[in-house]
Amino acid sequence: MTRPLRIQYPGALYHITCRGNERRPIYSCDGDRHLFLKKLSDIVETHNVICHAYCLMDNHYHLLVETPDGNLSQTMRDLNGNYTQAFNQTYERVGHLFEGRFKSFVIEKESYLLEVARYIVLNPVRANMVDHPEKYYWSSYLDTAGMRKASNWLHTDWIRGLFGKNKQTSTASYAEFVARGINLDSPFEKIEEGVLLGSPQFVSWIWENFGGEDENKDLPRTERIIGRPSLETIFDEMFVRDRDAGIAFAKIRCGYLNTEIARQLRLDQSTIGKILKDHQKSEHEL
Repeated sequence: MTRPLRIQYPGALYHITCRGNERRPIYSCDGDRHLFLKKLSDIVETHNVICHAYCLMDNHYHLLVETPDGNLSQTMRDLNGNYTQAFNQTYERVGHLFEGRFKSFVIEKESYLLEVARYIVLNPVRANMVDHPEKYYWSSYLDTAGMRKASNWLHTDWIRGLFGKNKQTSTASYAEFVARGINLDSPFEKIEEGVLLGSPQFVSWIWENFGGEDENKDLPRTERIIGRPSLETIFDEMFVRDRDAGIAFAKIRCGYLNTEIARQLRLDQSTIGKILKDHQKSEHEL
């Protein structure tokens, strides 16, 4: 079965996570972690990617990356492929190292970059590996908090800059911000349909510009469009002031049935059909 496409566009910001095959470790020693970071630095340079944060766990990793060229799939293919090849050569093994495809979540930069960056570096704390992120070497926390010199390929300026222009005070404020998040809920509880984290306006913008690119006719209708917003989201947030536009969006762009839309809005199917017919007529007249 063909898999759905990714949401990709220039300037997109993603939280990336990828696990080891059968959830097995993807690093056998610190040398492997250094190797992974070397491969990450290589793809940051060769693919013009901005890495804002990272965390290497035992059997998976987290990245917060920005793609000015809209090339996420190629970037991640090379990162995972190059590391797997080097890992297999070192340990004289063959086969897959990672479990299926990587997971990517599209993030609204202005609203959620800080929350996601904090979530990433707090992974070792949530896993009870350490009681504070400063005690974990294999994340970007120490770099962003000014506790060690950041590598050239790691972009810490944007996150620190949100806490002020003075490096000393901004790093201290960042550390306080991360500490306050230790007992907070994950920002991914706010995720929209599995792949989008942002305001209703951001979700609407993504769908207006990129939703149609993710349609895949080989998948079941309910799984056809990646990140398809729910009918509740469409009519309560995205098109709350323009019901008819929401109906057209739900039907044409998201693939919902007339019966499903009618049930959501408590309207007759004939009414939904008439609205869609009028919409199609107006589109042809433009």
